Amino acid sequence: MTDPAVDIFDREMVFIDRVLDPLRRQNPDLKVVMEHITTQQGVDYVKSSASGLAATITTHHLMINRNHILAGGIKPHYYCLPVAKREEHRLALRAAATSGDSRFFLGTDSAPHIDAAKESACGCAGCFTASVTMPLLAHVFEEESALDALANFTSSNGALFYNKPRNEKTLTLQKRSEPLPIEPQLQTPDGPVTLFDPGVPIFWHVVA
Repeated sequence: MTDPAVDIFDREMVFIDRVLDPLRRQNPDLKVVMEHITTQQGVDYVKSSASGLAATITTHHLMINRNHILAGGIKPHYYCLPVAKREEHRLALRAAATSGDSRFFLGTDSAPHIDAAKESACGCAGCFTASVTMPLLAHVFEEESALDALANFTSSNGALFYNKPRNEKTLTLQKRSEPLPIEPQLQTPDGPVTLFDPGVPIFWHVVA
């Protein structure tokens, strides 16, 4: 819901109530993906539907809450839209992503805005996670004792929902004793792009 009268932290649940649920009731055969859910209400709404509804979850919303953006000073490289919510919502997203429920799957929403566009009076929204998404997800799924659900979340559930063949290509992740080296910035012709900082050491590496 982009109505400026609606609080930015309430926009997802208001959209479900005012727009999405009435739309789906009018069109019961409509197949819908909620892109990048961020709330417990979003998770619960997907779970309440027997079929025809799914949701994507981003890497960064599994790792940050709104304190990462606002506590102790504004952190522009954690600012994203939809904006990160309270910790209870992050935990709900983690539970959904790692549950094995095929209605939830990855949507990275990785946004490589240059630093000049992020660190400004009206900074762009988005986190640049693309280069580290798989190690970060392995870290999250291991913490939730759900590594066996990682491949389906990233590679199978979305294809299943869209009735597309699963990608047969693979990559290999390996947990090592040394943390993953994450470069703070990627240099581009337009200027530096700051990579998403997970704030914790990540020991998973893409090795093949």
